[in-house]
Amino acid sequence: MIKKYFRRLESIIALAQSLMTPKQFLFLSSVLTGISCAFAVIVLKTFAHSVFSFATYINGILKLSFINSILPIIGITLTVFVVNKVLNGSIQKGTSQILYAVAKKASIIPKKQMYAQIVTSSLTVGLGGSAGLESPIVITGAAFGSNFAQNYKLQYKDRTLLIGCGVAAGIAAAFNAPIAGVLFAIEVLLVDVSISAFTPIMISAATGALVSAIVLDESILLSFKKQETFDYHNIPFYVLLGVLTGLVAIYYSRNFQKVEHYFAKQQINPYKKALIGSSLLALLIFIFPTLFGEGYESIKTLSDADPGLLLDNTLFADFRNNPWVLLLFVGATAMVKVFASGLTIGSGGNGGNFAPSLFLGSYLGYFFSKLVTMIGLSKLPISNFTMVGMAGILSGLFHAPLTAIFLIAEITGGYGLMIPLMIVSSISFAISKRYEKYSLDVKGLAKKGHAFTSNKDSNILSTLEIDTIIQCDYLTVHPDENLSKLVDLISHSNQVVFAVVNNDKDLVGVVHFNDIREIIFNSYRVKYTFIRDVMKAPTATISTLDSMEIVMRKFETSKSAFLPVLRDGKYHGFISKSIALEAYRTKLRSMTIE
Repeated sequence: MIKKYFRRLESIIALAQSLMTPKQFLFLSSVLTGISCAFAVIVLKTFAHSVFSFATYINGILKLSFINSILPIIGITLTVFVVNKVLNGSIQKGTSQILYAVAKKASIIPKKQMYAQIVTSSLTVGLGGSAGLESPIVITGAAFGSNFAQNYKLQYKDRTLLIGCGVAAGIAAAFNAPIAGVLFAIEVLLVDVSISAFTPIMISAATGALVSAIVLDESILLSFKKQETFDYHNIPFYVLLGVLTGLVAIYYSRNFQKVEHYFAKQQINPYKKALIGSSLLALLIFIFPTLFGEGYESIKTLSDADPGLLLDNTLFADFRNNPWVLLLFVGATAMVKVFASGLTIGSGGNGGNFAPSLFLGSYLGYFFSKLVTMIGLSKLPISNFTMVGMAGILSGLFHAPLTAIFLIAEITGGYGLMIPLMIVSSISFAISKRYEKYSLDVKGLAKKGHAFTSNKDSNILSTLEIDTIIQCDYLTVHPDENLSKLVDLISHSNQVVFAVVNNDKDLVGVVHFNDIREIIFNSYRVKYTFIRDVMKAPTATISTLDSMEIVMRKFETSKSAFLPVLRDGKYHGFISKSIALEAYRTKLRSMTIE
């Protein structure tokens, strides 16, 4: 019955495509992508909130967070089971896979990502894993956009644009923040788009936010009603908060990767790894129950009038009215959040770092402002600092200051905090960028030479495969041959450069036609001059493992039109600078999103 319904729907969409112009169909596609992403968000958020409410109810009876500790073990173990039995033993995590798909896979994302992320993240985060649902939501939205485009045979530029539509709709629906959704898609993923590309992305984001607002209970979303007036006298403290969030973002990024890499290196049974990691996570959650799940409920509690509620049903419940104990609890929770998130994902769970960054930022903002107030240095608006702190960590961790500014502005219901948001986000971004060249999600790609950055040339060069422009049919000569052999080769080919190789195929030199032009017209010198006498050492060599960015840099520094290529240390062929530039121009034309 469901298959029949979807076939009928596909037929209607196909008919619409035949009747519409390409641009009109792209607008329709952005709406449908937005609707699909919104329902994915609704399923994930509703499930996660229901489990949290159930755990809170049970722990209220037991008076300690026993259920909070047990559920993540079950969730991560079930996630590993689904990955191994249903998803062929692997699942890609993090938004970096979207960047890789755009850069290296012609914006084609596997179909299984349309459901794999929803299933695994709902088990992990829904059952209490200390991670976020936004990254799985974004990947799911990107998969919807990519596969929709593939299904209706849209070109690369439109596939990429619909990926951006899915990403924007996912963020917009998750926070009811359409502007933040648009900015995230452009600032983090589609780093080079024209103004006209904004329209489909805005349509998709608005659609996702609208569907989410209509269907999803507002209490499930992260939103704030309480906001104090901005006082310019507090600007020095916002500057200090910006510095602090920038440093903590670096701390989070580095330690998260250490934990994740530690588990990745362990060659043990995946179920055993899941049990070890989730058990350590359970211990952290038992001590710090607010680490359970996304943690959005505790963020709301921090900004309310009675943050002492965080200590209810914990080991520190007897001190709920002691402000110093509460402050230490908040500070300690903030510092161990990175290890909770690392354990969740590293041991086999699925989730992202978007929600943890907001969690950490709110706790850090509260800790800083409360400490300043308690020691009598100044009376700060704690709720404001709690909210602005989220923008600081988000900006520093993802290198996305605009997304951070407008996300917090939208979920707080106004732009009264725009100035402190700009101050904290920009300072945090500057500090983080100084010590961490790439954002948390891009680090892994950068190490493999696949980084997709805001540098347009680097982006395009990263998509070019060096093997596609190597010319392996160039004729070679031996150093002990005389020039008559070379003259014969020149007369029967179009080559102007020849590699000189020995019997072991080692590159020993290069001969350029211009260097022997005067000699070849003298028969005596041709007969008695050997190639080893006229060859020169290459100004630079290229390895088949080099990226295209490195190749172009070598052309620039060597001032050569041809460079020899080595594979495993042996001569393999030549790369022509003119052919490399033509490949760049061709890719530039195909990748420009208009």
